[in-house]
Amino acid sequence: MQKQGNAVFYCAFKLKKDANAQEFLQAAEKLKNEFISKQQGYVSWQHLHDGDTWADFIVFETMEDVKTFETNSEHEGDVAQHFYSFIDFDSIKQHYYVIEKQ
Repeated sequence: MQKQGNAVFYCAFKLKKDANAQEFLQAAEKLKNEFISKQQGYVSWQHLHDGDTWADFIVFETMEDVKTFETNSEHEGDVAQHFYSFIDFDSIKQHYYVIEKQ
């Protein structure tokens, strides 16, 4: 049986019109250091940017780790709330992927 590849939490979004991109990136770094990187199965987090669209590409060891991360994120508190305060929630599109080949 072939081992399943790592899993990805992908979330595309736009920042609020008055959001400062540099402050957003600082909030993202703090969230990564204090919460995301400590989640079970965490591998990496990349921020993607194209014009006014941003995306988070967060890799975990398994899809179960992705689902646990998503559940835990709902209860993360002030650090997460500061990160989320930059995001236009109406613009969010998220999806889960399994990495088949690297």
